[in-house]
Amino acid sequence: MSAPRRHRRVHVIATAVVAALVTLALPGCTASSDEARAPGTPDSSAGAATTTAAPAEAAPTPTPSYPLSTAPRTIPAVREHVPARGPGWKPTPEARVVVAPDDTAALSDEAKLLAGELRIGYGESAAPRAGDVQLSLDAGAAGGPESYTLDVKDGRVRINGPGQAGVFYGTRTLKQAVKSGGSAPEGTVRDAPAKPQRGLNLDIARKHFTPDWIEDRLREMADLKLNQLGLHFSDDQAFRIQSDTHPEIVSTPHLTKAQVREINALAARLHITVVPEIDSPGHLGAVLRAHPDLQLRDTQGRAVKGAVDISNPASAKLVDELLREYVPLFPGGAWHLGADEYQALVYRDPQASFHQLARAAQQRYGPSARVQDLATGWLNDRADVVRPSGKALKAWNDGFFAGGVTNAAKDIQVEYWTGKETGARPPLEYLREGRKLVNLNDEFLYYVLGEPNQFTYPTGKRIYEQWTPLVLRGTTPVPASYGPQILGGRLAVWADLSGAQTQAQVAQGIQGPLAALSQKVWDSRAPQLPWADFKALADRL
Repeated sequence: MSAPRRHRRVHVIATAVVAALVTLALPGCTASSDEARAPGTPDSSAGAATTTAAPAEAAPTPTPSYPLSTAPRTIPAVREHVPARGPGWKPTPEARVVVAPDDTAALSDEAKLLAGELRIGYGESAAPRAGDVQLSLDAGAAGGPESYTLDVKDGRVRINGPGQAGVFYGTRTLKQAVKSGGSAPEGTVRDAPAKPQRGLNLDIARKHFTPDWIEDRLREMADLKLNQLGLHFSDDQAFRIQSDTHPEIVSTPHLTKAQVREINALAARLHITVVPEIDSPGHLGAVLRAHPDLQLRDTQGRAVKGAVDISNPASAKLVDELLREYVPLFPGGAWHLGADEYQALVYRDPQASFHQLARAAQQRYGPSARVQDLATGWLNDRADVVRPSGKALKAWNDGFFAGGVTNAAKDIQVEYWTGKETGARPPLEYLREGRKLVNLNDEFLYYVLGEPNQFTYPTGKRIYEQWTPLVLRGTTPVPASYGPQILGGRLAVWADLSGAQTQAQVAQGIQGPLAALSQKVWDSRAPQLPWADFKALADRL
């Protein structure tokens, strides 16, 4: 150290000592007055004394200055963030997730889940402490039941919404913000989904998926704010849920009813509706193996794959017995009736090829009725069985026909998947009829194992960059004016070649597409992040 620098150091120390002595001599600068001062707030009298003695070296420590916050990095991205200046929030050993006593019955599950994920405590309290996360319900808050507000301010977090689902989604945002950035940024998030139906459709008939695997998908879906899991559990290859009324049709392996109840219970805690599907009058090969007398045959006596004879009352009786058995097993608010690919209707002339169906149609609907009218009547009759449960009703788009003497009930939602089937109609025809549609566009959202029939595995990049809920068929969107009739979309896993991938490979393969779908059904606007950044975020989360 040089002599001049050593001289300056001695001068600074001496100056500081003088300042301290002057401060001690001033009246009013007691310990009690120091304690009353807010942390980081300079005392004016002490500052004056310091300035007199040593204006440069004894300046008070300034209040921390924070840059304006940016939105939390989440999937799906939050729709609105009001920035603020402040340190944000991060979990500490003393932090808790708290719920007021009035909200405990409704929100304790959500609070305990978040507390476990963030590795902090849980408590019931109407007075949160510094560092706490408070969950609360406000039935009068603006927005729908899936909306929420997340406030980060003064070292606390408050998540509030008009319904349990919205508060739950707020906890997903907080969890992801901490995981992606280490903390939740200061400010206010106001968020809600663009579409009410968002999810995954799973073919458990042609490939058995274990309960643990299904439950893992539920947890993955919940973090992405997806709210529907479709379970297609009956097809030509197998029938995969235990039956008490018709045990003879059940395949091995299968899910027991106890396992289904556990899946439903987890789904309910995660605010996911399980939508079961017994497809009929086609795709019933597993049932027909035990009941060959119900098999549809053409005029030449040839069996039609997977199709029951809908002119035979015994066919309706069996399917209705199954519907009545399974409706109570699934407490969620929707049911899928199937109705796709009834093979009698792909014949060039169904009336000539199936005399029994043509006669039954005319007997029920008059001399001008056709086989398609009998199929429409079948769909409506099955809807009548399920409707008293209050569940929303769904059917595939190729189970709806134009130009008949009867029409599908107006309350059946159209699950639009294809424009490739014989007689399939473009989505605008359904929309112009005023029907509500759910998007399962097979061009973007069909994950078909083994990639048969020119299917290719969907990619997250393509969904993220090219698909929106308006793109119902092919790659062309319908006019935006029909947006309110499009209820949302689901990614669909179909196990056509069930051995082509393992469960683990399916889980890995759908991860990117599911994340991309979640973004596009939560917010239909063009995403802010480029795909590479979105994928990197998805990998991190």
